[in-house]
Amino acid sequence: MATEAMNEEWRRIRDQIKEIWEEADFDDKQMKRARGEMKKIVGLIHDKTGEDPEEIRRKMSAIL
Repeated sequence: MATEAMNEEWRRIRDQIKEIWEEADFDDKQMKRARGEMKKIVGLIHDKTGEDPEEIRRKMSAIL
């Protein structure tokens, strides 16, 4: 039950990331590797968009 809740939460976060940074083409495998690790998620978004990591962290904190 807890695992399903965590999976649902991840899907929500993943979908919001894709919505906020819709110009970036996120591969599902890349997203899976970054799951649960803010540093990896920020790095992935930065690599795809060139956006400042601090700005990415600010936006991420709003969706978490």
